[in-house]
Amino acid sequence: MALPDMAKAACTLTNAHQVELGDVTMLSVGLHDWQNAVERVTPHVVKIATPQGWGSGFLLTRMGTTELVGIATAAHVIDHAHDWQEPIRIYHQYSGTSELLHHDQRAITIAEDQDAAAILFVNKSLRLPEKPLDLVPEGNWLRIGNEVGWLGYPGIAEDTMCFFSGRVSAFDGKKKTYLIDGVAINGVSGGPTFLVANDLVRIIGTVTAYQYNRTVGQALPGLSIVTDVSHLQQTISQLRSMEEAQRKESDPQPPGIEGAT
Repeated sequence: MALPDMAKAACTLTNAHQVELGDVTMLSVGLHDWQNAVERVTPHVVKIATPQGWGSGFLLTRMGTTELVGIATAAHVIDHAHDWQEPIRIYHQYSGTSELLHHDQRAITIAEDQDAAAILFVNKSLRLPEKPLDLVPEGNWLRIGNEVGWLGYPGIAEDTMCFFSGRVSAFDGKKKTYLIDGVAINGVSGGPTFLVANDLVRIIGTVTAYQYNRTVGQALPGLSIVTDVSHLQQTISQLRSMEEAQRKESDPQPPGIEGAT
């Protein structure tokens, strides 16, 4: 089966092997240099704070020469703030800058079935990189056994970005999610998960959950869940203005209030 041009380009980054499985191409990556990879990814990572808590995120897209940017995160990090039109503050620790976004200063796209989201806004304060990191194109997936890394702000170190790594345990093609043998502490949700192949770094998705093993009645080590976000990037990259983004944003869905009559 012939690969499309984007898939061919993605496969060349591995400097290793590619295996076709159905309609997708499974990638097998080569050598790792985590220290340099972390240095390259760090400028793209942000902390996302809401009145309920915080999570992590990363620069997903930047609209040409405009200041309209998109930040990827996990949907559960910002869904309450979105539903109740609460403020969201984005911290860019790398540059020491932050941006406070009220509900009328942003547009949020949510893929609830995949726990993925993107925040779009006109950037006025954050000193973000000019170009986002490349994503592995949709339809290309890592093979089981490959090692990946992720960054985020865990609850045990609120103001300290931390690095984690683990190996791909499984891939769910229907949900477009990976199960990773590694830790994802509260606060890391929304952070970028990335692969390293020699001197290249590619984003494979965002951390969305850590599933504990509770088969014996207590919480034992489990697996992290990483969700592909290439569909979000494709959606928001078609937007040309903040006004258009707000017209097309996901509708808030405030939950019912217990005790109401």
